[in-house]
Amino acid sequence: MNLRVLRTELLRSAAPWAGLTVLATGFLFLYAINGGWWGGTVRWTDQWTSLALWTRMLLAYFWPVAAGIGALYGLRDHRSRMPELLAATPRPGWQRAATPAVAIALALAAGFGALLLWGGVQVALGPTSYTHLGWLPISAVGLLALVAAAVFGMGVARALPSPLTPPGVAVVFLAANVVLMQQGDGELPTTRIGSHLFSQLSPAVAEPRQVLLTLTGAVHLGQTLWLLGLLATGFALLSATRGRSRLTAVVPVLAGAALALLVLPGDARGSYRVDPAAAAPVCEGQVCVTEVHRHRLDALAPPAARALDVLSTALGDAAPRRVREETAPRAVGEERRLDPAAVLVHFEDPQIGGAEGDQLLRRLVGEGLAPSCRALTSREFGGDEVLVVQSVLASWALGTYRPIEADVYDPEAHRASMDRTWKRFTALSPQQQRSRAAEVREAALGCEFTWADDLAGGAR
Repeated sequence: MNLRVLRTELLRSAAPWAGLTVLATGFLFLYAINGGWWGGTVRWTDQWTSLALWTRMLLAYFWPVAAGIGALYGLRDHRSRMPELLAATPRPGWQRAATPAVAIALALAAGFGALLLWGGVQVALGPTSYTHLGWLPISAVGLLALVAAAVFGMGVARALPSPLTPPGVAVVFLAANVVLMQQGDGELPTTRIGSHLFSQLSPAVAEPRQVLLTLTGAVHLGQTLWLLGLLATGFALLSATRGRSRLTAVVPVLAGAALALLVLPGDARGSYRVDPAAAAPVCEGQVCVTEVHRHRLDALAPPAARALDVLSTALGDAAPRRVREETAPRAVGEERRLDPAAVLVHFEDPQIGGAEGDQLLRRLVGEGLAPSCRALTSREFGGDEVLVVQSVLASWALGTYRPIEADVYDPEAHRASMDRTWKRFTALSPQQQRSRAAEVREAALGCEFTWADDLAGGAR
């Protein structure tokens, strides 16, 4: 390939606009909309894997845009009325196609890479101490998807040179993305095995919600095979000079899709895995967090150690002996796997991730006395009754009545229920209170929920 011709292509063609569009659209989406990428433990600028997954999620919009721009770029020779002239030259078609294909690939790599670089600088300057290269395959497949879509669009425009081709290609890619992504939501677990399998043909991934989760190698390999087939078909269409060549050009994309479906996991539990290095425990005494949250240990350890002392006094030998961050993957709404020997913490829980001082202590004591099988996160609600029970029991164990602060649906009704439950519970004798607390904890460990009105044994 002539580098001087490539340089001219990059300077004077529409190729750079593909990279600029991806970069501008990415910044506009991330900074103009206050979405999940700015909240919780999965902020796109907090962790490397979160950065890669959030930018892959943007491919729901980037993929059709790249295909449409590629198709617009592929119409250049037709608009210049040059196809017959180029076909008469002795230069092979693949050599003529290589220069614009490489140009748009470099432009997309620059645009997508600049977006990753901007996020990566903020991750590096942020609180995380967990640096790894496991995020690179996620982003590499995303870049391959953009290049494949653009080259495929160019090839289709060369085969069907019409002003309607660019918008048509973009709409087809957008529709395919929507249909494929609706087949499986990426949550754990999925019951529609076949649907989830086909959903992975879309390069866009589900919104990340658990910082320890990453994609498996089977997903990377399967999507790479499919996207390479799409890229090969696009390049074959771009290089073809005869109708028969255009017909055989569809073979790579069909072969790539077939191979991908053989490799891709059949359900979401095969698509996602817990990163073992990120989940490695980092401990201070009996208080442990994961490596990815090492920076939170100093703030968590003192109240957690005191909470264990309080629980030991309240429950005796039945008390949990350690506090640890939970790491088990879980679907939205799925019950947590409780551990009788430990108080489990999840930093997506706003009463833990955003609490400090006395409020954090009370939440930890409450979770130790009445552990909930129902997680409280930004996506999972309905924990008002749980917080009432935990507030009352934590106040009893700590010796002072003070509610656990929370953003609840009806604050007045929530406070009234808490006051009423506290009066009923403290009306019991000390022995009855201790016995009732032990019963509530035992039932909670079996995922049997105790309602606030039943905390005092149904007393009225």
